[in-house]
Amino acid sequence: MTLPPPLRPTTNRRRWLERAAAAAVATLLLPGARAAAPTATPLEVWKDPNCGCCADWITHMRAHGFTATVHDSGNTAMRKRLGIALKYGSCHTALVGGYAIEGHVPAREVQRLLRERPKALGLAVPGMPVGSPGMDGEAYGDRRDPYDVLLLAADGSASVYHAYR
Repeated sequence: MTLPPPLRPTTNRRRWLERAAAAAVATLLLPGARAAAPTATPLEVWKDPNCGCCADWITHMRAHGFTATVHDSGNTAMRKRLGIALKYGSCHTALVGGYAIEGHVPAREVQRLLRERPKALGLAVPGMPVGSPGMDGEAYGDRRDPYDVLLLAADGSASVYHAYR
């Protein structure tokens, strides 16, 4: 009785295994290698069409991984619709991940909000403090005024989420 020759992997299978092994090694050894590129976070913004600081804030957000859909129709109606009290108001209002964002909130605080997912209406930086994102261009020099990023509760109250000094 003669036995058949041992089974050998096909050429295609061998190539696939070699490529898979090479990809695995590259992913482990190359510092910039990733399995998949991160996806951008959608952000919807309502602002005045002529506001330069709003456009600068949107540029800041895009530089930090957000994709912005912009409505140049003003933000008063949207602020009211989202339940943001006028005392927390600023020149633009945004919606991201189910949260309201009012004013010049830094991207890192929005990212933290989306990671932590607290029970809240959203975040606000009332007014337009110099030194906040969008209010930090050449026109303002090196001036940086202290400001607070507020966590807005549904009942209209707020607490300091992060203080910038």
